[in-house]
This record gives sequence, C-alpha cells and structure tokens, in this order.
Amino acid sequence: MNKVLHEVWEAQDGRTGLILAGEKGDDARKLFREDDMELVHTFNAGSHFEAMTIYYAYKGWGEYTSDFEEHDKLSYDE
Repeated sequence: MNKVLHEVWEAQDGRTGLILAGEKGDDARKLFREDDMELVHTFNAGSHFEAMTIYYAYKGWGEYTSDFEEHDKLSYDE
C-alpha cells in the first residue's frame, strides 16, 4: 500500500484543515494561505480513513468514525 503525504493547516482563530500534500492540494493550500493559515504538521497515510484517524488523534478529538467506513478504508491505490 502506498502512503500519501498529508498536511494539517491551522489559523490563529482555531480553524483547521487537512489536505493532500503536493499538486492535489494546491487549490486548498492557496485558500489556506489567503486565510493566513499555516502548515503545522505532516504525516503519511494509506487511505482516507487512516488519514482521518491520524488527524483526529493529532487534534485530540477522540476516535474517528465514518458512515462510509468500508469505502473510506480502501487504500489510495484502489
């Protein structure tokens, strides 16, 4: 399973966002920068579910759950 680099961005007022690093995140990254958000953390994940699980743990939000767990657990390769 290939892992994909993700970026966590945050603003001074507490707003936060998670995007893909690289070209796929370029549009969101541009908006984040316009909103004075800063890159605060990066990590690798192999699926949407894994990425959100890591993101929730990083933010201290508890356990990530999904109504679409079967789909969200598909690797990015699939």
